[in-house]
Amino acid sequence: MRRQAVIVRLYPTDEQVQILAQHFGCARWWWNYGLNKCIETYKETGKGLSQSGLNSLLPALKKDKETEWLGECYSQVLQSVSLNLSRAYQNFFEGRAKYPRFKSKHQRQSIQYPQKVKQVDDCLKFPGKLGGVKAKIHRLLDGTIKTVTVSKCPSGKYYASVLMEYEGDYPASSTDGKVVGIDLGIKDFAITYDGEKVSKYPNPKHACKYEKKLAKKQRIAARKVKGSNRRRKATKIVARVYEQVSNVRQDYLHKLSRKIVGNNQVVVVENLNVKGMVRNHKLAKAISDTGWGTFVNFLSYKLERNGGTLIEINRWFPSSKLCSNCHYQINELPLDARAWTCPSCGTHHDRDGNAAMNIRAEGIRMLSSSGTGEVNANGEEVRPIRGRKPKMRHSSMKLEAQPSSKAKVG
Repeated sequence: MRRQAVIVRLYPTDEQVQILAQHFGCARWWWNYGLNKCIETYKETGKGLSQSGLNSLLPALKKDKETEWLGECYSQVLQSVSLNLSRAYQNFFEGRAKYPRFKSKHQRQSIQYPQKVKQVDDCLKFPGKLGGVKAKIHRLLDGTIKTVTVSKCPSGKYYASVLMEYEGDYPASSTDGKVVGIDLGIKDFAITYDGEKVSKYPNPKHACKYEKKLAKKQRIAARKVKGSNRRRKATKIVARVYEQVSNVRQDYLHKLSRKIVGNNQVVVVENLNVKGMVRNHKLAKAISDTGWGTFVNFLSYKLERNGGTLIEINRWFPSSKLCSNCHYQINELPLDARAWTCPSCGTHHDRDGNAAMNIRAEGIRMLSSSGTGEVNANGEEVRPIRGRKPKMRHSSMKLEAQPSSKAKVG
């Protein structure tokens, strides 16, 4: 069985907007109440509350006069909150996420319907009081609808993330095809090498294009009285600008990742420490605007659907400092040096193009290191990665060259 999510735009009526606001408030209150209960229980007993333990508190709360309004919310929405809270704790204890935080009414609001959501013409029909909500269904919902998450963005728009289930699995992962190495940077967003040529894709710098517009809208919002309707309207306009920047960035990343995945079977990238890089205040804004992490995620799921393979090499691999011709490694290479000449063989290198070549070569070495002896279409020795891979990511094995003390930025 394979699953796929589709996001559709919702257009609720005024009455449905009120119902959604009520459901958002109930779900948010129950999350905060349950999180607080988990914290208090752990302090008293040394143990937390499970999903069933949280759900057992709901009947008494619905009967209490102060919280009887919880009964107006669809029951399975609140039960989904309990499930998500228990999963948040599980992710925290297993090191996949930070400690769960309390939710605010000023942030993105969402509720989850775990079942009984159907498509009726151009509407999504939800169980309970909400009923049928008009939707812009741009992609056929031809699978079995499992979970639907309804969310409200800070800009005031409503969306539904529809998770569908299909028969069969994705194609088996294969390496029988082209291998491309990608060096991610700031001056140029992506520099690729597929064994024949180096291609550079520019960095659009989306945030810079909207910087003046965003600053103007933020100044207008800052002048409004806090808590007033005009302040809320101005804040919503600022949120729309941020949403526009995000949409333009994702559109670029989707198109570029689709182009790369469509032309290559194996994609090799670096496992960059983006959180560590943004601590450099001179480059934090530029790095955050690129969206490297989102781009790698797009490559990952697109390759998985196409039966391709994504390889992430170690972030300390000296891709820029290593000569792709004779493998000589220089000691220092400042960020402003965009080209250098190898002192061993005399080859003149473009910094980013040379890095892409080395990344590709390291990915091929990692694939062939198990000794399966399979060869791809280019005649290079590779091996298929078998078994289920949640993220299709791999770490480099022991490096022959010594790692640099500084993280590579571009």
